[in-house]
Amino acid sequence: MTSSVQLNPDIVVRFAPSPNGLLHLGHAYAAMMAHDFARARGGQFLLRIEDIDSGRSRPEFVTAILDDLRWLGLGWDGDVIFQSQRLDSYAAAAERLKALELLYPCFCSRSDMRLLQADGPQPEGPDGPIYAGTCRHLDPGQARKRATKEPHSWRLDVAKAAAITGPLQWMDERHGAQLSHPERLGDVILVPKETPVAYHLAVTVDDARDGITHVVRGDDLFASTAIHRLLQALLGLPTPIYFHHRLLCDEEGAKLAKSRGSASLSVLRLAGKSGQDLLQDFRQGIFPVGISLS
Repeated sequence: MTSSVQLNPDIVVRFAPSPNGLLHLGHAYAAMMAHDFARARGGQFLLRIEDIDSGRSRPEFVTAILDDLRWLGLGWDGDVIFQSQRLDSYAAAAERLKALELLYPCFCSRSDMRLLQADGPQPEGPDGPIYAGTCRHLDPGQARKRATKEPHSWRLDVAKAAAITGPLQWMDERHGAQLSHPERLGDVILVPKETPVAYHLAVTVDDARDGITHVVRGDDLFASTAIHRLLQALLGLPTPIYFHHRLLCDEEGAKLAKSRGSASLSVLRLAGKSGQDLLQDFRQGIFPVGISLS
């Protein structure tokens, strides 16, 4: 669904949903914010499907995403991009980080993590408890030997990486200049046991590959930008400008989410509601009963 408008190549924005469920009102708001940001500046609006998790991604959800965006009146430029077609680029990025000795194998299971929590409270980061670094302290030779036989993920040694790059900054058009604090997220997983790549590495590689100049996304991902900025520096990738917008929340003040069973756009679409009218209300600050910006 390509726009016929003359586009400014200096502005490229994307919307990147995961096809592991149906889009809800929060997605509609996020897509609108990215789309309108690009169009107000004459820029390109790309659609990228984050379908790396083959165990949860479904073709019918991809179809629903495209139908929902058309229903909302949000046209994208060029072909739809699929992360599942880019696995080689993620693997190459991971290998570069391994060559720099910045990734280490982690053998901790979910039950191991729960046991760590039971031993006492762990430091909290924006996304929950920070990993205690259990496997970071393993003897390297022992870790390599275990990695040939045991399931494992690969974690980024954030302290070691930050020592290489030194202090880093990034710009947010809403929040202003930011000093990166990747240590607040701890040693994040970049290559999980179950899937080829984790969100942090994939999105960083993709934004560079797609020439994204401005990342427009919700405040829930604000803290993650520190990790993305670190990876950009380590991999020699450009740093886009960011715009983290407010989130749609329910009556309890929680952000709308698939995991919370937030009502899908498909229900409204199939009921004959107007998606374009919905977004016009959003643009005027009018939201359905029980929904507000936070």
